[in-house]
Amino acid sequence: MRKIKSFTYYSVVVVGLIWLVLAGGACNQNSSSASVEPAAVESKPENPAVTSPLNREVETAQKLIEKSPNAPNGYNSLSVAYIQSARETGDFSLNSKAETAVNRALELEPENPTAQKIKISLMLTFHRFEEALEAATRLQKKSRQDAFIYGALTDANVELGNYAEAIDAAQQMVDLRPNMESYARVSHVRSLHGDSEGAIEAMQTAAKIADPMNKESQAWCLVRLGEEFFRIGNYTEAEKQYDAALQTLPNYHLALAGKGHARAAQNDFETAVKLLSESNNRVPNVENIILLGDVYSKIGKPDEADKQYELAQFVEQQFGNTDQRRLALLWADRDTKLDEALTIAAREHEARKDIYTADVYAWCLYKKGRFQEAKKAAGEAMRLKTKDARIFYHAGMIEKGLGNKKAAADYLKKALEMSPAFDVLQAEKAKAALQEIS
Repeated sequence: MRKIKSFTYYSVVVVGLIWLVLAGGACNQNSSSASVEPAAVESKPENPAVTSPLNREVETAQKLIEKSPNAPNGYNSLSVAYIQSARETGDFSLNSKAETAVNRALELEPENPTAQKIKISLMLTFHRFEEALEAATRLQKKSRQDAFIYGALTDANVELGNYAEAIDAAQQMVDLRPNMESYARVSHVRSLHGDSEGAIEAMQTAAKIADPMNKESQAWCLVRLGEEFFRIGNYTEAEKQYDAALQTLPNYHLALAGKGHARAAQNDFETAVKLLSESNNRVPNVENIILLGDVYSKIGKPDEADKQYELAQFVEQQFGNTDQRRLALLWADRDTKLDEALTIAAREHEARKDIYTADVYAWCLYKKGRFQEAKKAAGEAMRLKTKDARIFYHAGMIEKGLGNKKAAADYLKKALEMSPAFDVLQAEKAKAALQEIS
């Protein structure tokens, strides 16, 4: 991989977070969240989840619309207000209102650049990556010096597995605008390619230059930094970053979940349950609901665990349905609904060629006893040399299924050396499999 170079530090003011950078015009915020079916544009904010500052932003946007109902600016502002509210409150249905609002802006002015950027951001939010890539590519031809476009190209290409293109786009973005959003993307691309040190360095820079007025943005960076430390098994340092995020933004659901995960990795399951429950009470998240279920399983509360697993399936199928890979992984891990899990994984693998989709596909194939096919998919998942213990664990179990004991032991050792508590339940299975081989 051509390593993304180091960049000169600039102190810049940025607004919003990783998905959207809108300079000028009626909007200057951004988004990232899952959603449900589109709803009509509301004349008044009805959802109590909208916090007071964002409530005021919605009201301001409504006044713009009332003043100029045939101009796109008010609808753009309304869309961004809903998007940012969805980020901060976890009420992801607000993204549907955001899309309805921006669609109206595009009806009024199809070539409005701000509306086009918001629309691309929402395409990424809804996991319509091919659409986002096509739209961003078209926009790039009109404006080759817009950092937002290269951020969107980075995101879409990463999710589709076009990693060389993602590197180029991230490089272009950080060269044009070395701000928090661009450094966050550099961090992610470096992490994917196994450069943990570089990923941590870039995310530390992102956290330093995040807009000091945007506490959610700062906290988000710290949570991502914690995840990088967790990935390489440094649970103590990961927890420090989650604590820093909670100091920045008290009760931030992502930081609560991260700290809960770190506590579980250090065998403090009582605290883990408390933190994960609090996070999920604030913002139900499939990943964290499953993690809470795993902790309950670990401490011998199968009934409580089953409730969480059932809730995760309900939330994903009824309210998410944008990315069912985690559902397929849940079923494969629990040896249930294996046909359905493989169907989901195969469909996703056909549509996108990123390493994490390949990993889930490999695991589902393994669980169905299709070891040779699983090995091929596992090879796809490992092609970037990403430091992800789960990927190596899956590869090790696949080799064990094929009877390749040495390869199996090598992969399992690598997973456990990298992050000995990478998963509350699966790490123990990795240790048992390695012991069995030995």
